[in-house]
Amino acid sequence: MAEDFQAAVEDGLRLSKRIYFGKDRAVAPPKPPTEMDRSSEHPFLPTSPMVYAVISNPSIVDNPDMPSYQPYVHGKCDPPALMPLQMNGISMEVECYMDTAFITVNGSWRVHCVMGSRSCDCRIAVPMGEQGSILGVEVEIPRKSYSTQLASMDNESAVPGAKPRASGKGKIDGGTNLSVKLKWSQKLMYHGGQFTLNIPFKFPEYVTPAGKKIPKHEKIELTVNSCPGTEILSKTTSHLLKERCRQAGKSVFVYDSDVLSWSSSDVSFAYTISSNDTSGAVLLSSPPLLDVDRREMFSCYLFPGNKQSRKVFRREVVFVVDISGSMKGKLLEQTKNALFAALAKLDPEDLFNVIAFNGQTYLFASSLEPATAATIEKATQWISLNFLAGGGTNILLPLNQAIEMFSDSRNSIPIIFLVTDGADKDERHICDVMKSQFTDRKNVFPRIYTLGIGMFCNHYFLRKLAILGRGHYNAARDVDTIEACFGVLFARASSIFLANIAFENLDQIDELEVFPSEIPDLSSESPLVVSGRYRGTFPETLKLKGSLPDMSNFSVDLSVQEAKDIPVGKMLAKQEIELLTAEAWYSDRKELKEKIANMSIEYSIISEYTNVVLLETDRVKITAESAAGRRASSKVNDVKTEEPTPRKILVLCNNGLGFGNLTATEENIVPGFSAPKPPEAADAYIKGASRCCGWLCNCRCCWCCMGVCSKMNNECANVMTQVCGALACLGCYSCCDSCTGQEG
Repeated sequence: MAEDFQAAVEDGLRLSKRIYFGKDRAVAPPKPPTEMDRSSEHPFLPTSPMVYAVISNPSIVDNPDMPSYQPYVHGKCDPPALMPLQMNGISMEVECYMDTAFITVNGSWRVHCVMGSRSCDCRIAVPMGEQGSILGVEVEIPRKSYSTQLASMDNESAVPGAKPRASGKGKIDGGTNLSVKLKWSQKLMYHGGQFTLNIPFKFPEYVTPAGKKIPKHEKIELTVNSCPGTEILSKTTSHLLKERCRQAGKSVFVYDSDVLSWSSSDVSFAYTISSNDTSGAVLLSSPPLLDVDRREMFSCYLFPGNKQSRKVFRREVVFVVDISGSMKGKLLEQTKNALFAALAKLDPEDLFNVIAFNGQTYLFASSLEPATAATIEKATQWISLNFLAGGGTNILLPLNQAIEMFSDSRNSIPIIFLVTDGADKDERHICDVMKSQFTDRKNVFPRIYTLGIGMFCNHYFLRKLAILGRGHYNAARDVDTIEACFGVLFARASSIFLANIAFENLDQIDELEVFPSEIPDLSSESPLVVSGRYRGTFPETLKLKGSLPDMSNFSVDLSVQEAKDIPVGKMLAKQEIELLTAEAWYSDRKELKEKIANMSIEYSIISEYTNVVLLETDRVKITAESAAGRRASSKVNDVKTEEPTPRKILVLCNNGLGFGNLTATEENIVPGFSAPKPPEAADAYIKGASRCCGWLCNCRCCWCCMGVCSKMNNECANVMTQVCGALACLGCYSCCDSCTGQEG
């Protein structure tokens, strides 16, 4: 599907040759992609915020300022071509708190490719960095503005100020300037004591406006809020960021420049904190005014430091890998490559085994084997011969077999790596069995690390398994990210140096809820962040204890402080919503689902229990004279004047990951490749785009766009948003109706 998106963009670039820029040789048209650009793996997927004109009728393509009067073009583009719009300005503001960054991008684009008397739909696409999550979209055109808002699925009509949409079209006229504001959050990567922020910000040459070489304005402002007790020591940056000010726990960097061409590299910023040893603190905060949970909030973070000689736990690892029929082709090949890379990183003193499963199980060995070079070679050959896709999906049997292989030794960490692309009909029962298994093991119970591939597996079941097993979960939404996601999980599991973490002195707290409920181990590859809600008196110093690889005890006193300028709730909302959603799926409690929906609306985080609503507002220009006249008229006639209010013009399908698709699993449908499509998808696509305005964020009702949304570039963990139509609807009603009942 990424190929389809790229083909549409390539068609759009061909159409751009129809645009006439006059005889002035000083006016240069946008440069087409170079051969080097075309030689990359995904040459036309966006590597920065982009806006496209959706062209189904090529005859409307022309310069709105200088018509060329070219011959009429018969026929239509099916599927529509995507013509990248020229960008007039861009600015970015970034706020970093611990391991989370909040990004706001303001940009201006012009519909330069459609004649002034015609109009078109537009689409906005934004690739995001690590674990990106859309927070909101706002678009302004001369007479209207559009914005997104979340609404509970049970009460979609209760959007403040929303009115039914009036009739009318919503396309964008040729020559119109669009002002777009995009907000999202993403994670900072952590390695070797260094935080790294990567934001896609590489603009292709063809978005540079045609015209004489005049400077264009580009601005980046980055604020890094270091945690209490730490300090930013060293930094590297991709752009010429200059430190504007430094305060206690806060540094501001600014890049502000007039440029002849837009940024040709992603924004990258790396820094270390001033601690070699394990350190941390606790932040306390009161809930926001509109938060339905009135309990106090806390956030406990623990940094591993950057000691190079730190000893880690010996590993006992069982890789449990799905080889059902849906894992065929490139999906299984990428999984095997990821497994080969992980096996090569085991030490000779480590123990391992491999279990392949579909409806049955296939074991490399009957017990754990030492990870010698010879055994690893045998395992590699066995995997190559026995990883043949076919059959169904039964997850419980291989998990039980893996647990039985582990000894009850306290000087190693038993780890299960579960990789699957499908759902299981007995998922809640599997969680119950695992919980019982862990209760019976009093010393060290197995850690479970889970990797979900595609959209047909139940990601919240996999997250719940990881929570129960004090492990971690990750999602590979497309085949190209399997190796990277697997590698991140394995690196984290391979570098555990503090296990069995627990809080000690919380006797004065009357009520306590911790996220996650089972505290994971501390790895040198990632800081540990534990949050929660409480009632009572929090101690001035929090005592934390754990076990080291030599089985000695570890303890540390963490200072407790009030969070003054750090928005604890905003910073932790996404993690808490995801963890609570896993619990809501498992327990099926209605009040918990309502709580998640309220949190989702409060913090603008997309969830399984909210829908995205697009609001349209008429922009009325009020002069001083007309405003005075209206006030006078109101006094005489006692009539209340009313400012324009938003109108709800579209409620989109739910944009979450979903809870799995048993039907697709049973039919062995490959995720993202052979998903069932609505009938006449192309016709519905064009018809919907011409009918209404809408906003699309990884919308599952538009199967033709779903795969593209997850593969915007190699760094993209998710796609943020696509605004269509005026901002043009691809998530059309007929498409939504056809998809009723589709899950995952």
